[in-house]
Amino acid sequence: MTRRAALVGASLGALVLICLLSLALGARQIPLGEVVRALGGLGVDGETREVIWSVRVPRTLLGVLTAAALGLSGALMQALTRNPLADPGVLGVSAGAAFGVVISMGVLGIGALSGFVWFAFAGALVASLVVYAMAGMGRDGLTPVKLALAGVAVTFLLSSVTSAIVLVDPESLNRYRFWSAGSLSGHGSGVLPQLLPFILAGAVLALACAPALNSLALGDDVARGLGRRVGLVRLQGAAAVMLLTGAAVAAIGPVVFVGLVVPHLARAVARRAGAETDHRLLLPLSALLAPCLLLAADILGRLVVPPIEVQAGLLVAFIGGPFFVVLARRQRLAEL
Repeated sequence: MTRRAALVGASLGALVLICLLSLALGARQIPLGEVVRALGGLGVDGETREVIWSVRVPRTLLGVLTAAALGLSGALMQALTRNPLADPGVLGVSAGAAFGVVISMGVLGIGALSGFVWFAFAGALVASLVVYAMAGMGRDGLTPVKLALAGVAVTFLLSSVTSAIVLVDPESLNRYRFWSAGSLSGHGSGVLPQLLPFILAGAVLALACAPALNSLALGDDVARGLGRRVGLVRLQGAAAVMLLTGAAVAAIGPVVFVGLVVPHLARAVARRAGAETDHRLLLPLSALLAPCLLLAADILGRLVVPPIEVQAGLLVAFIGGPFFVVLARRQRLAEL
């Protein structure tokens, strides 16, 4: 237990450090000492205080909330499907949420997050059902490769329809083009209170599933023998994924691969405590490590070609794409 607490503490420390760097680095470099003084309400000039509190604090908090949601949903999906390739982006959940947002923006003219977030939830749910229905066809039933292929097919289909919608409406195209790249910039502090209830509800549902996920890892029959209501656990997990992914995608766009990469990093960290299969540790670690990845990508995007910012979602995809290929080869998908 002491080693587990140490791993969680170290992950939390890494998150605090990356948050401080997110507040300090950008178009204007601010020394860490001034950042700490500004956060503590001590003496800094008004311009520095304005940059930190009005621009970078909301941006950093948004990154923490949405990335934690994506990391949790990825770990949860991999546990529920027993598929190491599961991810909201790979299995079409993010594309479904994005499709719902575009329908609300371009067709219904809904511009507020509190309005189109419900369409994101609906799109995520419908996409999940379609992917599972497609992957379940055939004699072999659900397999990792069939889930991944069905997810890719649904993602491309929804992306094509989404592109057709935004091309018809130039105003929607301008909003979608920026949003779809996956960016933490351009959001005011008013977004955070709107997101918080949905992400908190999804996180509570996800963490409450952790003991049952350990039983599901042994197989459905064993889980039932241990007194778990498998159907209820899967329903609870699906609701958590829908809340977490829908809220995150509605806020920052369809950022892919965070939910794929981070659970594997969490397992590598948990292995030091001999608990790489214990979701009571994996889920909190995923929620802490995911913001580290997304904020690091966001910081790098500010610095790589200044003064232009590269969207964080593009850099995460640049990292996640090769990781997916390596992981797929390790799973020997050609033989499945």
